[in-house]
Amino acid sequence: MAFQTPDPKEKRDNGGLKTLVQAEKMMQIAIMLPAAVFIGYILGYWLDKTLHQNWISIAGLVLGGAAGLTSVVRMVLHTGKDGEGDI
Repeated sequence: MAFQTPDPKEKRDNGGLKTLVQAEKMMQIAIMLPAAVFIGYILGYWLDKTLHQNWISIAGLVLGGAAGLTSVVRMVLHTGKDGEGDI
């Protein structure tokens, strides 16, 4: 029986690993937005107390939400571009 070198163009069927990678991407997308909003609020709250203001926590909440939403949209578009699964 002769040894055949594998064709690099031929893709292997890594069904289990591919499923785990997709699950990790979905979890990352689901956690990103609430985490960004929470971090923005905490930083705004800290600045409120440090600078003796009352509005910075709301601005941090809004900016954290915008940053999280931007990040989530970029991740979804990148995942959709790869063609490795449906979201």
